[in-house]
Amino acid sequence: MNKPALAFALLTTLFAAAAPSQAQLLNPAPESQRPQPSSVPDDGTLERIVAVVDEDVVLKSELDRAVGQVLAQYQRNPQQLPARPVLERQVLDRLIITRLQVSKASQSGVRIGDIEIDQAVANIARTNKMDVDQLRSALARDGLSYEEFRRNLRDELVTQRLRQRVAQSAQVSDAEIDIMLAGNSLKTGEVRLAHILVGVPDGASAEQIQAAREKADRVQKEVSGGQDFAAVAIRSSDAQDALEGGDLGWRRYDQVPEMFGDLLQGMSVGQVSPAVRGPSGFHILKLVDQRAMGKQLVTEFHAQHMMIKVTELVSAADAEKKINDLRRRVEAGEDFATLAKANSEDATSANGGGDMGWFPIDTYGPQVGEVISNLKDGELSQVFRSNAGVHFVKRLGMRELDRTDETRRAQAREAIQQRKAEDEFENMLRQLKAEAYIEYRLAGYDTKGEPVSGG
Repeated sequence: MNKPALAFALLTTLFAAAAPSQAQLLNPAPESQRPQPSSVPDDGTLERIVAVVDEDVVLKSELDRAVGQVLAQYQRNPQQLPARPVLERQVLDRLIITRLQVSKASQSGVRIGDIEIDQAVANIARTNKMDVDQLRSALARDGLSYEEFRRNLRDELVTQRLRQRVAQSAQVSDAEIDIMLAGNSLKTGEVRLAHILVGVPDGASAEQIQAAREKADRVQKEVSGGQDFAAVAIRSSDAQDALEGGDLGWRRYDQVPEMFGDLLQGMSVGQVSPAVRGPSGFHILKLVDQRAMGKQLVTEFHAQHMMIKVTELVSAADAEKKINDLRRRVEAGEDFATLAKANSEDATSANGGGDMGWFPIDTYGPQVGEVISNLKDGELSQVFRSNAGVHFVKRLGMRELDRTDETRRAQAREAIQQRKAEDEFENMLRQLKAEAYIEYRLAGYDTKGEPVSGG
């Protein structure tokens, strides 16, 4: 895999700032004692600080590496990127917000262990059709150490876990679902959206709001006039997805934020919305594509199951011997349920004679699903292994059910929960930025991150 392709595959990870090293951590100090714009790395050379975030700093080398990854991603279309100073400010903002989220997650007790990091590294390598050693070599060729990559990845996983916690705290009542369904406000189908945000800071002055409004109107005219939406988003948007061209991907209608849902009313594919004021600034939306959703038919299977666990006292060979013996007895005509009650070590199904009930194919994971889907009704599977032990199953039946109504209720619940979670997460990010000490030290910008006239 070439460097741009690898950079693209790892982009979300590489946008995250490396976790602060011991040399970078600062003890709490009054403002008069805030760190000066230099730092001493391990090699003894002076290194410039480009931002102070509470008691932490972002170094110029970190910013350069993150910017370099963006440049690598867009090396075939460099014209889509904004000028270097604007790009640096966009990437720096993402590094800062990552710092704040990692700090918040740590305070909230979020922890990511080495095993999770190892699994994530393996998944990334597999996605890029590499093994871990090949991934390490590719990172080294791109100038990124494996240790720094793992730190970046840990930060990314921490922020994901933080977002999940916020989402889990968003409660949805049956009454809210009933109201959504009764009002026919739950739209079916999916849309692919792109988005540009012209940000307005909390507590903005009338002049700042007017300047943002004028910029939003100018940007809206550019994209309505035929300029490439992604290119305009990259150079003009203040949203976290700006460097992905503002692409929000495919979403079900019910997963679209309520304000965007209102904008979508009456829009056709390819159309761009007017600039609309929201809590974080002015939003411009493009309906990239849409597709309908038909009747929700679900295939379910009915099966029986036996399992023998592999433990410290029961070796894999002994477990396989016992499960194979049980399978032969079933095949010879003994009652599956009777044998399962007496011998199976699956706590969820043994007391019911191994009956797994009716279930969608992916309920018990891809391995079990593949085994059952390849059987005929009444057929026994071969013995197979999992992390829990050794198993075999008997498929009893298959049916197809119309789950449209249940699916609509589930979608309504998910839509309401997602909207609440997104609102809460955005509020949390705004609060983190408002409460944090953030000092920009980037060339061409003042300490608040505003462009310096003539800079």
